[in-house]
Amino acid sequence: MSFIPISKPSITKKEIAYVTDAVRSGWVSSLGKYIDMFEEKFAAYCGTKYAVATSNGTTALHLVLAALGITAGDEVIISDLTFVATGNAVKYTGAKVVTVDIEEETLCIKPEAIKKAITSKTKAIIPVHLYGHPANMEEINKIAKKHNLFVIEDAAEAHGAEVNGKKVGSLGHAGVFSFYGNKIITTGEGGMITTNDEELYKKMRYLRDHAMSKEKRYWHTEVGFNYRMTNLQAALGVAQLERIDELLAKKEEIFKWYQEGLKDVKGIRLNRQASWAKNVYWMVCLELDDYTEFQRDEFIQRLKSNNIDSRPYFYPLSDMPMYDDADTPIAHKVYKRGLNLPSYFDITKEEVDYICEKVKEIL
Repeated sequence: MSFIPISKPSITKKEIAYVTDAVRSGWVSSLGKYIDMFEEKFAAYCGTKYAVATSNGTTALHLVLAALGITAGDEVIISDLTFVATGNAVKYTGAKVVTVDIEEETLCIKPEAIKKAITSKTKAIIPVHLYGHPANMEEINKIAKKHNLFVIEDAAEAHGAEVNGKKVGSLGHAGVFSFYGNKIITTGEGGMITTNDEELYKKMRYLRDHAMSKEKRYWHTEVGFNYRMTNLQAALGVAQLERIDELLAKKEEIFKWYQEGLKDVKGIRLNRQASWAKNVYWMVCLELDDYTEFQRDEFIQRLKSNNIDSRPYFYPLSDMPMYDDADTPIAHKVYKRGLNLPSYFDITKEEVDYICEKVKEIL
């Protein structure tokens, strides 16, 4: 069996045609028809009034926080189990990152842990929809409303996921998406912010373009950012968005292949799905019960020796030197035993069957 990568994008004639059209138009930078088209279509897909395209998911997170006025002296509550960008974007503002524990079943932020972490300095909550499963937004929004907090969904890994039939990105003050090459839809690099708040939308568009005055060109009234997406990226994004139902259906099919192939194996767990959620299975998760981090890493190396790529779960942010320690026992238990298996669009059932057989052999 030839090497099976953890991820790779699905690029068809549609994507090539749209990007070629953008190149031929001459509009290759941050102006062009595909940017407006991508923003409008993505907002409609998520069920929001507005969307703002950005250069990547991290700049999207920072842009939202900056537009909301989050600054030094403020505190922002996030999940301890997430990619480092979630915490770093908060750090950029000067605010304090407060990491809290996760739910073992969903791998997402635990509402009860949020309640315990709120102080007079708390300004926002960033629930992360991890590996394609949404956080419990109904409970999180109740907490936020009671304490007058902003809710920013980190939906970088969960395009199309739902909570009680409503798509992520429409469930907080703003939603943030990434279009990195391994995401459900990609623009190579790129991000998007969704919102129903018109004032927030205007502020983000303003700050995204160096905070340049609309009335007086090259006049800037505050420090802004160059967080714009290019027309070339947006052209790729429009084509991918037009295929998102196809891409999500294949993700679900791949997960079912893994379920079938590993159904009789004891001591492991795959992705779960809460009764109120639609999981989009961005990454197939394999958790090895009672494994140590060393054993998990050895398992990954054994897969690699069989031409199967995989990746470990994220480390808890609170273990990293630039973040404060946190009492997050579930996050610290789960990350040691978890890894992600290949689940890209073009993977075949034969390849998944091969992976399942090797998982069983190694175990």
